[in-house]
Amino acid sequence: MATSPKLRALAHPVRLRMLSLMWAEPMSAAELARVLGIGHGLATQHLRVLDKTGYVELVEVRAKRGGRERLFKAVHGLPLSEQAAEGGLPLLVESLANAARARVPAHTTGRPLLAVDGELWLEPEVWKEVYDSLVTAIGRIHESAVPAHTPGAERVSVTAIAFAMKDEAASASGAVSSRTTAPPAAS
Repeated sequence: MATSPKLRALAHPVRLRMLSLMWAEPMSAAELARVLGIGHGLATQHLRVLDKTGYVELVEVRAKRGGRERLFKAVHGLPLSEQAAEGGLPLLVESLANAARARVPAHTTGRPLLAVDGELWLEPEVWKEVYDSLVTAIGRIHESAVPAHTPGAERVSVTAIAFAMKDEAASASGAVSSRTTAPPAAS
């Protein structure tokens, strides 16, 4: 199966960072280049990929130094979840792991830290409740995002991947579960 252009757009850590930066405020390629410490041309190239794949939208064009500055913002929603659901989970997990790994050196010691991992068995109603709580928490984080370097704001890293898994032992033995579990509906 060929990887979709939308999923390939998310596979680059710079583009993931750009989306995070443009979540709270529209930004231009020049602003993104400055914040990310990359060249303007490279920022423009990455921004074009995000625009072409629909992850950002043009919100303003303004005159600047005899030219035009184009400001883009991230399209809100759950594009990462949508791409994972369309078969892109392995590539997406790798991309998110790389992005999280790149942020580790910026960790502020002595501040709250949450690191969890689990392959657990939950009752379907408990899983739905937990899933909905995670969606709510992530929504709160995104809704509360302020522009980069806002005085008094704290830079944080959040990476979350949560999904129901197949019971491979039951599948291999041909056993059928006594209950069926449907994936929780996204909020």
